[in-house]
Amino acid sequence: MALKIEDLPSAIRQAKRELRAALPNYREVFAEVEEAIRTEAKRIAGRRDRGEDVIPEIQFSDITEQRVTADQIAIVKARGACVIRNVFPRALVQSWDQEIANYVERNHLDKRLENRAEDKYFGQLASSKPQIYGVYWSKPQTLARQSESLTAARVFLNRLWRNESEGRVHFDPEHVPVYADRLRRRPPGSASLGLSAHCDGGSVERWIESNFRKVYRHVFEGNWRDYDPFDAAFRPDVQEISSPAVCSMFRTFQGWTALTPQGPGDGTLQLVPIANAMAYILLRALQDDIAEDDLCGAMPGRALSIKREFHAPLFEALSSIPKMEAGDTVFWHSDVIHAVEDEHKGAGYSNVMYIPSAPACAKNDAYLKRQLPSFLKGESPPDFPADHFEVDFTGRATADDLTPVGRAQLGFEL
Repeated sequence: MALKIEDLPSAIRQAKRELRAALPNYREVFAEVEEAIRTEAKRIAGRRDRGEDVIPEIQFSDITEQRVTADQIAIVKARGACVIRNVFPRALVQSWDQEIANYVERNHLDKRLENRAEDKYFGQLASSKPQIYGVYWSKPQTLARQSESLTAARVFLNRLWRNESEGRVHFDPEHVPVYADRLRRRPPGSASLGLSAHCDGGSVERWIESNFRKVYRHVFEGNWRDYDPFDAAFRPDVQEISSPAVCSMFRTFQGWTALTPQGPGDGTLQLVPIANAMAYILLRALQDDIAEDDLCGAMPGRALSIKREFHAPLFEALSSIPKMEAGDTVFWHSDVIHAVEDEHKGAGYSNVMYIPSAPACAKNDAYLKRQLPSFLKGESPPDFPADHFEVDFTGRATADDLTPVGRAQLGFEL
């Protein structure tokens, strides 16, 4: 169910009054959080600048052989992100990349893009949208989502969360529903096509909507050290303001699969690898230098923008992900700040399939029931601009391409 706010400035003022009344020492608590975040950001920047890894890496074979150590899990949970290497064989993914290129070319997607719907989700960010294609149902995307390997990787990621707390079971980590998302195909030499730092999964709602406040209850109560980004309590219950490209599912991790080699300088992903940075963002908006009807520039139905004028300490930790090979994947917690480099200085295409990790829960089941007709008709999924490019595309995936796992993940049995 979508959240509707008739008078946003009044709602923001009311939310600030309530949150400050519940946390009279909001200035002192924020000062503690800011100091902790500043220290962590400097530590990450120091490691990065020395050439050390700041985004943890896991071999997919270590997941399947259950060799991932407690220390590795701890660093993934601290950073809120990880690269999982060799999820797919390189040759397979190279064939997928070529098949996608053929798919969009023979169906003349470039001409259709001239008349695409504007989602406006990234409209407030300093950079424009990267070269993201409104394609959801190509065969390679469908095969990757239902694959045993990527499914196993996402079950592993789901299990990193605490799925039972507050006397409730929040989700089933063993089942991974499909959240159909798009493709990025970025040619070399493209500039000013990145994304400024932001978070997905809610903007003004985080302060206003009651279940979002429960998600961040420890922060808003001043017990920010008790805040666990991996506690799923109340997350499947939140209500977002509906808008094209605002995710209606509960994702444990956002993610993409590399279709081509790409690394720093290739117009790739950047992360602020601090899993609990949301505590800083939430309390920052309550401080006295922010207007009473403002939440550091947060806009409804848009990405939650992270701005240097308000969130300067976080930018010190902003780091490009490591070099990726075709078949590698990267995942980041749904609250982790991320960006895309403005310029692609590399020599080849920088291509990815956006495939997140999501668990089975009532919120996600409800979305699957809305999404399934989109798959059957070849339409854009409910969360995205209604371009419906693929309705008459030759070579689009159909129900005949699904395995039993693929059918379950798309909600055929619901």
